Amino acid sequence: MAGKDGLTKLDVGVLSAEQQETLRQFKVRTRIDNEIYLRSHPEVEELIGDFLRDMLLKRPSDIREFAADYFSSLKTPTDPRMEGNSDME
Repeated sequence: MAGKDGLTKLDVGVLSAEQQETLRQFKVRTRIDNEIYLRSHPEVEELIGDFLRDMLLKRPSDIREFAADYFSSLKTPTDPRMEGNSDME
């Protein structure tokens, strides 16, 4: 039941009630952890904004390839797009 992108639809019905509750709690905890991380790292919002602006200006035909190239080019801490990243300074 794989889609064109290789992902399959999850059937949580095969999980027991306890497993479903554990999964639900995991998802909630993950969302909370992600929110905490994003609030403590405002540079992520700026980085994503820069990416979206660049993507909209250049209008690449293959967005996945463009995104891969864009984010893989951020390897150097001196990259101006990485200024303010406390993990890199």
